[in-house]
Amino acid sequence: MLRYSTVPVTPFQQNCSIVWCDETMEGAVIDPGGDLPRLLAEANRLGVTLKQILLTHAHIDHAGGTGTLARELGLPIIGPHPDDQFWIDGLAHQAQMFRFAPAEPFVPTRWLHDGDTVQVGRSTLAVRHCPGHTPGHVVFHSAEARRAFVGDVLFAGSVGRTDFPGGDQQTLIDSITQRLWPMGDDTVFIPGHGPESSFGRERRSNPYVGGT
Repeated sequence: MLRYSTVPVTPFQQNCSIVWCDETMEGAVIDPGGDLPRLLAEANRLGVTLKQILLTHAHIDHAGGTGTLARELGLPIIGPHPDDQFWIDGLAHQAQMFRFAPAEPFVPTRWLHDGDTVQVGRSTLAVRHCPGHTPGHVVFHSAEARRAFVGDVLFAGSVGRTDFPGGDQQTLIDSITQRLWPMGDDTVFIPGHGPESSFGRERRSNPYVGGT
């Protein structure tokens, strides 16, 4: 079964998740935006052996620590979708703009596309391409655990911003209603910021997508 622990990182309090297979204790880090010593300490506390880095998208608070972590631990970088290449290319500028520590450049080991899967030990994560916040944003879904790691697509009571380059409000809403809702009302999602919620709760009460 897939397990996870969420660690808020960076001044933006971005929800970085350590996910692992409880049979093999092999794991991955989803969106290591920064504060790498904290993330490594948590993986060590959990007894998880990190095998890969998974990225939902390439904004600085989600991807800023990726290059350093990949280099230090020799980890492959999986994701996001190739349409976020320009955000990866601009990480240094993003770091400067938002006063983050300098971000090491990186090249994803594997780009992700809608319908792909990623193995974490013996657990499988399904990949959905969910553009709108960024054009190359992806979401990771564990059907067995009834969990989805949605980055900045959807939040408890809100949705992702679409005023950044490549963002589009209608595309984001379509991603939520066409790609996330079919995962089931009982699926709990871990957003990029703030508390967890369920798709059912957001369908009922979220002012941006409620009733869709």
